[in-house]
Amino acid sequence: MNIVDSSLWIEYFLKNDIDACIISTIKNTSNLYVPSVCLYEVHKKFLVLNEVGRANLAVDIMRLGKVIDLDSEIAVLASNVSKQYKLPMADSIIYATAQIHNAEIYTQDKHFKDLKQVRYFEARKTT
Repeated sequence: MNIVDSSLWIEYFLKNDIDACIISTIKNTSNLYVPSVCLYEVHKKFLVLNEVGRANLAVDIMRLGKVIDLDSEIAVLASNVSKQYKLPMADSIIYATAQIHNAEIYTQDKHFKDLKQVRYFEARKTT
């Protein structure tokens, strides 16, 4: 199973240049977990850009994967992960979700770069 971090979801919805394997991972919804915090981060990003329609469409597309809600098990593990790896709250929730559900995270967020269960992609230059 796979998790696409908010950073790559945003790049995908902005139609920026991302690796083909990320696009295929996003489209393979039967193998895709979506932490609920990713819904929040992506939706908020497009609201900040004053793109309400795109915000709602993004969430609808993300919901095609299996949404994993924040529960007490994830919350407690995320707290430990945050302390251990010095991750911000949302990133620690995403990483804890991946650990509990044995999923691999696809990301371009440098916070995850050297962690296990992570496929890190360097951000590409936009023109």
